[in-house]
Amino acid sequence: MDVMPQQDPESGRPPEPSPQDPYVMPAEGATAVPPPPPTLRTTLRRAAFGAVAAGVLLAGALVAVEDGEGDGPKEPGPVERAEAATTAGSPASLSDLTALIGDRQKWVESHPKDAPSLATLGTAYVEWARRSADTAYYARAEETLKRSLEARAGERGNGEAWVGLAALANARHDFLAAKRWGETVKRQQPKAWSVYPVLIDAYTGLGDQKAATAATEKFGELRKGVPALARTAELYRGQGWREDALATAREAADRATQPAEKAEALHRLGELAWERGEPEEAVAQFDAALRTDAGHHASLAGRARALVALERTDEAPAAYQSALEKLPRPEYALELGELYESLGLDGDARTQYAALREMAAGAKRAGVDESLLLARFEADHGDPDEAVELLRGQWRKQHRSAAVADALGWALHRAGKSEEGLEYAEQAVGTGVRNASYAYHLGMIQRELEDYGPARRNLEQAVRTNPAFSPLAAPLARQALEALGEPPPGGPGDMRPPPPPAPEPKPEPKREAERETEREAERETERKTKPEAPAAPSKSPAPAPAASKEAEAGSAAPAEGGASKSP
Repeated sequence: MDVMPQQDPESGRPPEPSPQDPYVMPAEGATAVPPPPPTLRTTLRRAAFGAVAAGVLLAGALVAVEDGEGDGPKEPGPVERAEAATTAGSPASLSDLTALIGDRQKWVESHPKDAPSLATLGTAYVEWARRSADTAYYARAEETLKRSLEARAGERGNGEAWVGLAALANARHDFLAAKRWGETVKRQQPKAWSVYPVLIDAYTGLGDQKAATAATEKFGELRKGVPALARTAELYRGQGWREDALATAREAADRATQPAEKAEALHRLGELAWERGEPEEAVAQFDAALRTDAGHHASLAGRARALVALERTDEAPAAYQSALEKLPRPEYALELGELYESLGLDGDARTQYAALREMAAGAKRAGVDESLLLARFEADHGDPDEAVELLRGQWRKQHRSAAVADALGWALHRAGKSEEGLEYAEQAVGTGVRNASYAYHLGMIQRELEDYGPARRNLEQAVRTNPAFSPLAAPLARQALEALGEPPPGGPGDMRPPPPPAPEPKPEPKREAERETEREAERETERKTKPEAPAAPSKSPAPAPAASKEAEAGSAAPAEGGASKSP
């Protein structure tokens, strides 16, 4: 049996929904759509052909079985539609996905060693859990994928199961494990396009923009069309190339043909519109996505977010509640809680925050790491020190995306460590992504550190990028800008360093005559200022008798004035 490195084979046992069959989906799932039993025609066809009908769902190519019955083309059923969607690398609708899961469940009951079908079923569980937010299916996915590898090892051609495990690791936010699985498949099958979507997600989660770009380009070479356009639009979006992201996303929406694929493309256009501060356009795109595929529940949350930006706060809570009923993701509970808090409904806000904690705890039991979301919540509404610890753990796991860097920088600031947080906040904004929250966080940290010019610049960038990026933070950004005031008239002064002082001119060489004149003048000055030395004694005539200096001075004075008197 192939076991992923550093993964406990006994961890995450699947829940038992019924004592009869651990692989039968519960009648009441997140969408309340029970899978129908397989048709007799499907069962007979598979029994006749002995049956390999799969590969990997949403990340792997499926091997479709030729149908020789009938005289003309037949309308494809939900199972065939799901197979066709995944063969193209596109999402299947929830109803078609449900039908495919029910079909494969029945098949593996009678063919428990069919490795490709088990790989398809396991990866279908991953997608079901992701699309329904029912994290219990992750454990069932892991169990089924391991059964597939028991039936056929990955080295013997069961790369579909390895890709399924990579998709499962990404869904659980274990990006390092997803990278290991994906790169294992890539080394063995470098032209297998199905591995590149999981590698793109893994590299993005690890913050490796270079590897994510290379994987996206390779995916585009191997699998052209709407799936490649969708991935390219996401790449441009993450790099802050808004115009390119928008043009590519529009092309994907125009070329999409299947409802689930088109709804996903329209949802992406809605997110891009909201991020650039155009909530009316965002509402229109989310509504179009829901009209195209009513099961695209993420568009319900996107629509609620845009309604908040339009200040339609009487409609937004109901929209969020509808999204949470159909897709109970903890990030939606956080957004609704902050909306209630901004409206002064503190009791309702606390209810949503409690629901967030409960959902995160359930996800943790299913092996999903929600540390990033919990840290964002704790930084603003709980214990910032706990947020720092959670995010340092993510950083040690090499989860160094722009989202983690931004959250860690903000948590450090909220914990009173703004200087340390500045480095991470700058790293998040430095990726190029045009995210108003990232600019807001950086600006507030710079303001705390009294770096007012850059603070004003980033806060202005936040409100210019998306004036309603958060019902709580956007008003604070505007208040901070008002407190900073306007920059000095004419802008800041000349910030260039002053020019170095000019060197003193060297004295011109003087002629020899001038130098001699100066030396003579110096000697003359020296003679005048130097005291006279006493005269040397003379040998003749003989010296007079000794007398005092005063007597000599007295006798000498009249002699200097005129002739002396005779006796």
